[in-house]
Amino acid sequence: MFPSVAGTRPRACEASASERRKWVEVFKACDEDNKGHLSREDFKVAIVMLFGYKPSKIEADSVMSSVNPNSSGISLEGFLDVVKRKKDAQLYRNEIRHLFTAFDVHYRGFLTLEDFKRAFSRVAPKLPERTVLEVFSRPSSEVA
Repeated sequence: MFPSVAGTRPRACEASASERRKWVEVFKACDEDNKGHLSREDFKVAIVMLFGYKPSKIEADSVMSSVNPNSSGISLEGFLDVVKRKKDAQLYRNEIRHLFTAFDVHYRGFLTLEDFKRAFSRVAPKLPERTVLEVFSRPSSEVA
């Protein structure tokens, strides 16, 4: 139920062969002129195709600034790396959402101390209550 330790990211998963093929197909479809790289706009279209949202200017700038300055876009390998990291981050967010839902048994959208105590009594019954109280009372910026 709780595969990773609180506050730590799970290990990155390897992309399956079919996922990788799909990513390569999207890259090729967005590289309309067969330039061997994606421009900023090509990259945005590829992300929409794979993740269903248009990346912000900040996200696109971040990706494009990480590209070799001698090239005019992101290469296939660079694109595959970006997509893999985005997929891993998406899986991590989904895991957090799943854990939160497991704690929020009354579907209130927030956790009470009682929710925390109940969850920890099931998954870590020998954990001292003091530890649960410390974790619950930490500011969210310290937990993540």
